[in-house]
Amino acid sequence: MMTGDYWNHNTHYHGVVLRSVPRGCGEALDVGCGDGLLVRRLAPRAAHVTGLDRSPEMVAEAARASEGFGNVDFVEAGLLEYDLPEDFYDFVCSVAAIHHMDFVKSLTAMRGALRPGGTLIVIGLANNKGPRDRAYSAAGLPAHYFHRLRNRRRAGSPDAPVMDPDMTWGEVRDEALRLLPGAVFRRHLLWRYSLVWRKPR
Repeated sequence: MMTGDYWNHNTHYHGVVLRSVPRGCGEALDVGCGDGLLVRRLAPRAAHVTGLDRSPEMVAEAARASEGFGNVDFVEAGLLEYDLPEDFYDFVCSVAAIHHMDFVKSLTAMRGALRPGGTLIVIGLANNKGPRDRAYSAAGLPAHYFHRLRNRRRAGSPDAPVMDPDMTWGEVRDEALRLLPGAVFRRHLLWRYSLVWRKPR
């Protein structure tokens, strides 16, 4: 089991998540929190952070690794099975987890859990479709090797479930913008996308 601070393609984009946390954040939610690394990174930026994950092994590891953090807790549940409070969270995030779930239902659930004015950010994976997608993915190889070499002593990954995404980049973008008008979709070099949305007041 990987513990402490480490680097991989998912944690590489934690900075994108952290920069999106609104000032004065009260309640934050990390969907698919895994071993809780992002929850611990969010803890200084929010009054309280909840990590949600359906894996009992991941939740147990997250709780163990987060001892000493007085403003975090972890819930063993899938997003769509958990009774999320409506209009409750100032900040909701999910990293490399939404492709394990029904995209539309999950994004809708996270949208509903946000308070008006709150921020939602998703870091996710998608599949290539066509030469343009494949060319963009190929362009990520130099960045991959650069960052892997730079972080070789910190490289690692928790023993979380792995699954290939079903949706293409275009499908993710189109569905996200349909569900979250005004959201900002960006494709990143290390085979991830970010989706950032602020709920209207």
